[in-house]
Amino acid sequence: QVQLVESGGGLVQAGGSLRLSCAASGTIFGITAIDWYRQAPGKQRDLVATITSGGSTKYADSVKGRFTISRDSAKNTVYLHMNSLKPEDTAVYICHLQPINYWGRGTQVTVSS
Repeated sequence: QVQLVESGGGLVQAGGSLRLSCAASGTIFGITAIDWYRQAPGKQRDLVATITSGGSTKYADSVKGRFTISRDSAKNTVYLHMNSLKPEDTAVYICHLQPINYWGRGTQVTVSS
């Protein structure tokens, strides 16, 4: 049984920073990549960033240069470092495991103007 727990969300002013955490536990062997998605009210769920088991990373164009995904393998935790936050970054940020297609419950990020 896999468990994913996201944390680190909150309310921040535009231009500010947050660090989100995604802690995985349980049977997580064979995970090839971990993604961060986000979903704003009334909008589709969008891929924000991915880190593979080999350490490769990729980002959505909207967050390139502002967000960084990283991992601490010893803690089975993936982080999303978010800088220069904008009001349009407001969303629920959700962790996702590949290839088992497992989702966390998400953490709310709200950026005020």
